[in-house]
Amino acid sequence: MSQSARRGLTLFVLTGLLATPPAQAAAQENYDDEPAWRTDLSKYIVHPDSLADAGRRDRVPSINDPKFVSSEEAAEWLGDREPVAVLTLGGEMRAYPVQILLYHDVVNDWIGDTPVLVSFCILCGSSIAFDRRFDGRVLEFGYAGLLNNSNLVMYDKQTETWWGQIVGEGLVGDYAGERLDMIAAPVMSFKDFKASAPDGRVLSRDTGFDKPYGEGRLVEYDGNPNPIKRVFWKDVDVRLSAKERVMVIESGDDIVAVPYEALGERRLITTDVGGTEFVVFWGPGTASIYSEVTADGHDVGAAVAYYTEIDGRRLRFKPAGEGRFEDRETGSVWTLAGDAIEGPLAGRSLRPAEAAVHFWFVWAAYRPETRVVQR
Repeated sequence: MSQSARRGLTLFVLTGLLATPPAQAAAQENYDDEPAWRTDLSKYIVHPDSLADAGRRDRVPSINDPKFVSSEEAAEWLGDREPVAVLTLGGEMRAYPVQILLYHDVVNDWIGDTPVLVSFCILCGSSIAFDRRFDGRVLEFGYAGLLNNSNLVMYDKQTETWWGQIVGEGLVGDYAGERLDMIAAPVMSFKDFKASAPDGRVLSRDTGFDKPYGEGRLVEYDGNPNPIKRVFWKDVDVRLSAKERVMVIESGDDIVAVPYEALGERRLITTDVGGTEFVVFWGPGTASIYSEVTADGHDVGAAVAYYTEIDGRRLRFKPAGEGRFEDRETGSVWTLAGDAIEGPLAGRSLRPAEAAVHFWFVWAAYRPETRVVQR
């Protein structure tokens, strides 16, 4: 099959699945040859019948035995502008290319002693990581074959609770209303990752599955101003355009969304969220994955949120050139990856916030109380 034919088939299959009406099916034994759900459907914060059927359980296969290669090896198939989700734990840095995540949605991994879940929702544009430890056990996650207002629904294989990916919250089942602990996993270009972590490891294409990694899905989805109404039934919050990318930061009961449009103009925005100060850096050079070839997508840039304190000292920042930022206190120069490369603080790194980027329409549907900050 040609690449163009395969792309068309991929889009056709996904579109057909999304066309399925709201799932009374969610509460049924969905498919004849699929085991019945063990989910306790009497416990929910979102009614099971309000979820959309997006195909059988585990139709999108999770990666449960991830393998990693060096950046040098990954560069043979991963473009400099392609987005990667970056996790740093116990002194180890790993990159999870979105070109792989968009064919799996879920990666169950371990970094040192920490079991992590790396997730991706193609309709939300969001890559988010969580700690898999919950309620005294380590959970393993998979694709539930459901959507909640365009957001990926995952399930844990221990209790078969259905979890909303965008906030790591139990929707239906034993853990309904509970939330997983988020882990900072900023998304940046592969080029920025390599510069920040020359010895970092990259998720390998050796996943055990035959997938067209490097080919995009939902081509030009981010250029269409409207959500897919078959799987999104709420009114779009008109404070921003539906497909505006926003960096979302939560602290306590306070939630802030910082739009990419404002970041692209200002290059950085500092904001107080729940009494804690954060700075969001933005830089060009990261491709959209909604293209025929992920390495060739149009430039949407990348935003990363950081705590502004180092050693108890609060830093204030200003733009200092493309993808560079300078703190006013010491004159040190920082990269988008949060590394000081010049000045008195050279060699130090900012602490990334437990934050993530989403399309506005999906996030606002989950958390309409979110404040929008553009200054």
